[in-house]
Formats: sequence, C-alpha cells, structure tokens
Amino acid sequence: MEMQSSNPTLNERTFGAARVGMGEPAMTVQGTINKTFILLAVLVLAATWTWSKTSNPANAGFINIVGIASGIVGFILAMVTCFKPKWSPVTAPLYAACEGLLLGFISAMFEMRYPGIVVQAVGLTFAVTFAMLMGYKAGWLQATPALRKGLSIAIIGIMIFYGVVWIASMFGIHPPGFINGGGPLGIAFSLFVVGIASMYLIIDFDLIESGSREGLAQYMEWYGAFALMVTLIWLYMEILRLLSKLNRRN
Repeated sequence: MEMQSSNPTLNERTFGAARVGMGEPAMTVQGTINKTFILLAVLVLAATWTWSKTSNPANAGFINIVGIASGIVGFILAMVTCFKPKWSPVTAPLYAACEGLLLGFISAMFEMRYPGIVVQAVGLTFAVTFAMLMGYKAGWLQATPALRKGLSIAIIGIMIFYGVVWIASMFGIHPPGFINGGGPLGIAFSLFVVGIASMYLIIDFDLIESGSREGLAQYMEWYGAFALMVTLIWLYMEILRLLSKLNRRN
C-alpha cells in the first residue's frame, strides 16, 4: 500500500525513514491506541487546570498569557515532531499538554457565552471519531487515492484561506462575515471544514494500520498518536465553532 496521507504529520517520507531493524520492537495498532489515550489524558488534565483558573477574574491576565504561550509552544513542538519523529515519545506528550492548556482556556471562554456547548462539542467529536472508525473498519470508508488527493487540495485551500484572513486581521481588515457569522453561509462553511477534518481520520486510521502491518519502529506509535491528536483537536475546535454559530441563531 502506498504510504501517504493528506495529514502533514503523516507522510511517505516520515514513515519510510522509520523501518524497523531486525529484532527491534515494531509499531502496533494497539500500541498506538494506548499512546493516544495517554496523550488524551495529558490534554484533559492540562485543560482542566486552565479551565479551573478562568472562573476567577483575578487570573484573567495570567490565563491570557498562558493561552498565548501554550499555543506558540504547541505549534513549535508540532513542527519539531513532524521533522523529528524519533523525538515524539517526548515531544508528543509536551504538545498534548500545551494544547490542553490552550483548549482549556478557549473552551472556558465558549462555555461562559454558551453554557453546555463544551460537553456537546466533546460528545460530537467522539461520536464523529467513532462513526469514522466503524465506517473504516466495515470497509464503507476507504483511503482511496482520490480521497487523499481531494483532502490534500481541500486542506491546502483552508490553510491558505485562514492564513490570509489572519494576516489581514493584523492590518485591521475584518474577516468575511461568514467565518464567524451564524448565517446559512457561515454554517455551511463550518460544516464543510468539519467534514474535511472528519475525513482526515480515515486517512490517519489507514496509515497507522499500514505502518503496523509493514513493521515500522515502535516510536512511531507515539508519532501516530500525535498525528491523531492533531486531527482530533482540529475537529473539536471546528465543531465548537459550528455549535457557537448555531447557538447564535437561537
């Protein structure tokens, strides 16, 4: 099977450099699942800490700094992990911790404005993940070359679009209303992005299973778990944005 993915954290060059040597422990699907649960636990613990601090107005300045710093450090750790997969047993948990601090802060802000939205977003994230996994296991959803190519084009387009909007905002140019608006176009856009993020899971499931079947080095379990975390965090954030738009219409 061709070892490639539309997820930038999982690609042929990364996996090709991780062939296990004779007698060395190899990557397994179960091992990757275990590592994913560890990263989720680290993320939840970190998120719980920042969430608990946001309830006190006196912590507002400190939490803002923590949120910004953790976002920057998390991005750096993600880039380091992509280029140095062998470091993933260390960088992946650190990345999960940083993203947890950031998500705890962001989630608390959404929860203050829309009570109950975080539970809904978490539930939907796991429901979508479970549905994608079941569809993949049943053979209904397959990582075909056409799907890989389509997702690659879509994610590049989304990244360019978000990048242009972010740069424009630095110069005082307001983003298009549909990005944050609760109108039909805004909801359709969020549904599209949620759909793309959801389909990423199929590509990642397939590649992790292929990596296990082809006997990659055991440290790739951490790398595979890290890649899944990247997709899950993105999916959660997009679902959170979608739910906030729907709440605005009520």
